[in-house]
Amino acid sequence: MTDVAVVGAGAWGTALAIQAARAGRSVVLWARTPARLASRENPRLPGFRLPDAVTITGDLPSAALVLLTVPLQYMRAVAALLPPGGPVVVCAKGIEAGTHRLPLEVLAAVQPRRPAAVLTGPNFAREVAAGLPAATVAAAAEEWVRETVAAALGTPSFRIYGNDDPVGAEVGGAAKNVVAIAAGAVIGAGLGENARAALVTRGLAELARLAVALGGRADTVAGLSGLGDLMLTCAGARSRNFSLGVALGRGERLDDVLGRREAVTEGVATAPALVARAEEAGADLPICTAVAGVVTGQLTLNDAMNRLIARPRKDE
Repeated sequence: MTDVAVVGAGAWGTALAIQAARAGRSVVLWARTPARLASRENPRLPGFRLPDAVTITGDLPSAALVLLTVPLQYMRAVAALLPPGGPVVVCAKGIEAGTHRLPLEVLAAVQPRRPAAVLTGPNFAREVAAGLPAATVAAAAEEWVRETVAAALGTPSFRIYGNDDPVGAEVGGAAKNVVAIAAGAVIGAGLGENARAALVTRGLAELARLAVALGGRADTVAGLSGLGDLMLTCAGARSRNFSLGVALGRGERLDDVLGRREAVTEGVATAPALVARAEEAGADLPICTAVAGVVTGQLTLNDAMNRLIARPRKDE
């Protein structure tokens, strides 16, 4: 049996296929259109050739470890078709629109008996593909699943930390994209670095509140899957969510910005679903609520900013 199957040939899936090969594993990479990878270079990750250890296929593969890297809003349909195999590692971030479910909850609905984990943290695909130093989190309830992921993908340049709080890790991965849109809007609107620092810090508090409300731990949000990912996404020029926020802050229309992009900007679909899930759990997320209002067209950016500024002052 193949060591690692990567289901989804976007930039992140391609980077993880390269990383798995770097770790000495045999790898199968599933693509909806394998012909796009005929040159063994992904147009979404130019400059990186897939190693010979990676087999490209259009048939959903079985493997000792399956990395599910398709965007979350499409994950349910793909996951339902997975053939039997080893544990599934969800590598997408967000909350499913409509159901308001976290990634592992979506997977459990269609693969209820499959061992599962989530891989999340401050990782840009291009840097992982290049072998630059990075750290990430493999979160799962079972220690053997965490160890399986670390053994399959870990190298000295790609350090994998285990975590037994998948809920907290998933919340960090989902909510940081929403906060990043707000952080980008602050910069795009010319409000300054002080405002961004304040917003990101209060955004971290929102991540922690939601994680605890859903049964996770606040200390998880203080780690790589929360604070670490938030730092990268709210400051990195390659962040799709941050750059979207910058464009909105400069006055561009959401549809125009999205229309220029091939890759998914996950925070747009996540924001309203995240706020709905938070309301169900009784968690107050003013920044995420403001972003949800903007991306759904219920608030202008100025209205959203004014609402946040006008909130009553209280102790931190």
